[in-house]
Amino acid sequence: MTIQTKFSRLGTDNAPGQEVRHASGSVESLLRGDKLAGRPVDFSHGDVDAFTPTPGSFEAFSAGVAAGGRQAYTEYRGDMGIREELAERLAAFTGAPVDGREGMIITPGTQGALFLAVASTVSRGDKVAIVQPDYFANRKLVEFLEGEMLPVRLNYMTTEGRAGLDLGQLEDAFKAGARVLLFSNPNNPVGVIYSRAEIETIAALARKYGATVIVDQLYSRLLYAGAPYTHFRAQAVDAENVVTIMGPSKTESLSGYRLGVAFGSRQIISRMEKLQAIVSLRAGGYSQAVLHTWFNEPQGWMEQRISAHQVIRDDLLNVFRSTEGIAVRTSEAGSYIFPGLPELVVSGGDFVRILRLQADVTVTPGTEFAPFSGNSVRLNFSQDHAAAVAASERLVALVERYRA
Repeated sequence: MTIQTKFSRLGTDNAPGQEVRHASGSVESLLRGDKLAGRPVDFSHGDVDAFTPTPGSFEAFSAGVAAGGRQAYTEYRGDMGIREELAERLAAFTGAPVDGREGMIITPGTQGALFLAVASTVSRGDKVAIVQPDYFANRKLVEFLEGEMLPVRLNYMTTEGRAGLDLGQLEDAFKAGARVLLFSNPNNPVGVIYSRAEIETIAALARKYGATVIVDQLYSRLLYAGAPYTHFRAQAVDAENVVTIMGPSKTESLSGYRLGVAFGSRQIISRMEKLQAIVSLRAGGYSQAVLHTWFNEPQGWMEQRISAHQVIRDDLLNVFRSTEGIAVRTSEAGSYIFPGLPELVVSGGDFVRILRLQADVTVTPGTEFAPFSGNSVRLNFSQDHAAAVAASERLVALVERYRA
């Protein structure tokens, strides 16, 4: 594989904040009717102005700055005191012990943790089980590292009470030689939660085939009413074969501080530290101090945040379900919905660009998450409530305008 090919697989055209700069392809000839007026909304990522960072986060950051060099130049894997503090909170949250000294690393965002974890477990020719649809970076990282992807289908629209993972296909992937599994729970982009039975079966298969599991649990705090959640690491799995990734960037609106945490296998965490020492040295030292506020928010704050998100989710679902041909499953957690659109007279990629040009609405195309999701778009509804509803109504209006 040439270096040009490797980097072409890391395309950033549809990444948050990149859409306008990388608006490739002209669609002007396809535009129909007048531009739809309304406040611009970027559904490709959450709005930290609409949902502000947790109380005390800036004060914690300022205290880190005031601490000077001892906070600026932590260990490569992060400040020891902060790691040990987090170990207690994360153990209580996930239901299994966490080794803050040897089994945890603080990274520049959960994206940084994902890169380090995958690069520490996958090399050229290694087979990796990838859930589809799932977070777009999983596929891109495996391809960049020249691993071989073995897709596992998530049949999310045909199941209730579970995510819909094809467990038979997962075992087939393990039988075919996959020794690493990547998945997000709650799922990004769909927002579904894996049932206890699914998690238990995944754990049993991982044990049977000696597979390493990297699970992204970024949204595992933002669970809607009645949604049960099973932490993978709390199952009877070999702790040295599991890495859990979490962080305060989304639910807590702290993405600007670039903080992520990976914990689990001491061997893999050690590799991750060595790689981080070369790539970025450490997560921003001053930013690490913000982690003192994580899992330490004021009483009732998290419940209020979840409730506010659920109201927006429900209103957007009503907008989409009122339109013939749009299919969408109710998100059980997180801030994403993944509606499937009816047949249009333009391609899915062109519709995404038309939507931005004619309605000032930015979404992420479904093909970022699975090759068969070309008629779907992902929306992060962590936005101003009224603006999100109005933007969804403009999206629906363009669906009608371009309906086949």
